[in-house]
Amino acid sequence: MIRPICKDREVLQTPSRKAVKKDLRLARDLKDTLAAHPGCVGLAADMIGENVQMLAAEMMGVPVVMVNPVILMKKDPYVTEEGCLSHDHTSTVTRYGVIEVEYRDDRWNRHRSRLEGLPAQIVQHEMDHFEGKLV
Repeated sequence: MIRPICKDREVLQTPSRKAVKKDLRLARDLKDTLAAHPGCVGLAADMIGENVQMLAAEMMGVPVVMVNPVILMKKDPYVTEEGCLSHDHTSTVTRYGVIEVEYRDDRWNRHRSRLEGLPAQIVQHEMDHFEGKLV
C-alpha cells in the first residue's frame, strides 16, 4: 500500500526501534511508496510514520528491503549534498564511498553486502533516519 510521506518532525526525530519479524508487513508498503515517488531512491520506515529500523533502497533498479542493517566497515569518506522527501532543504553530509552492511531481508534472511557509490550513500542516508537525524 502506498503510504503518505511523513513530515512530522517529532516522528522523524524519534530514534527507531529494532524491527522484529512481525514488522515485515511494512516491507510491501515501503516498496510501494518508494515506487510511487519517481526519482526517490530510498525510504526509511519513519518516512511512512513507523519508527522501525527498516529501509527500502533502489539497487540497480530493484527495490531492496533492509531490516536492522548494521554497517560493519566503511572507507573512502567524502562530503556531499543530500535532500530528502521528508523536508524541503538539503544538507551537507559526510558519507563513505564503500561500506559493508549486514541486514535481514523482507523474508527475515540474513545478508552481508559490500556497497559502493550511490547504493552505499542511500543506505547511509536512510540509516541516519533510524537515529532521528534529519538530513
